[in-house]
Amino acid sequence: MSTPIALITGGSRGLGRAAALALAARGVDIVFTYRGNRAEAARVVAELEARGRKAAALQLDLTRPQDIPAFVESLREKLATHFGRDRIRYLLNNAGTGANAPIAATTEAQFDEMMNAHLKGPFFLTQALLPLLEDGGRILNVSSGLTRFAMAGYAAYASMKAAIETFTRYLAVELGPRRIGVNVIAPGAIATDFGGGAVRDNAELNRAVASNTALGRVGQADDIGSVMAVLLSEQTYWINGQRVEASGGVML
Repeated sequence: MSTPIALITGGSRGLGRAAALALAARGVDIVFTYRGNRAEAARVVAELEARGRKAAALQLDLTRPQDIPAFVESLREKLATHFGRDRIRYLLNNAGTGANAPIAATTEAQFDEMMNAHLKGPFFLTQALLPLLEDGGRILNVSSGLTRFAMAGYAAYASMKAAIETFTRYLAVELGPRRIGVNVIAPGAIATDFGGGAVRDNAELNRAVASNTALGRVGQADDIGSVMAVLLSEQTYWINGQRVEASGGVML
């Protein structure tokens, strides 16, 4: 059986990087996207190759869905030249950015960025990648604990994540005949640079989240990356069309 290949959007840092390393440990080769920091992406490629995996990084800004067709052509070329393949087995729609603004102050530009990054971009990227996805493969989308509970300031972001949860169920139905499983993971607050690194760097916020989490701390990127790798594996084949929250038990 050929070595599986995973495509991870936003794989140069945070949850995407953690997922790439966790998948690599399971014998998966990796293609990941990065938004702009080429040096950071090159370091992750080197990390993956040091673990004995083939890896490649391609630039993609999901807030510009018009760039998707050119990206897919670049991916086809990279698969052929670097991996000697023409298909991926796993797709992790992870890339995204945060916005913290009350509804009364949310601008149309902020709303559009959230929509492109978290809904329109993943929707049309997934659509474009369906011919490259192996039958029997897996797709994992990324949502948020903020679709289950509400915190002021995240209406636009959480609305897009709620939409991606619905998209996940429809994907699972429509891709069922190809035996492609589709799920969505909903992380809680994680200590990464997401949203300006607030959970990681703001001690007061960190303590507040930890005090509302059953396991008594905020999440780390590796906590989520390991779950992502499992949900993309054949071990969880019979989990399909589901929202899986990985939050340490926040706001129970």
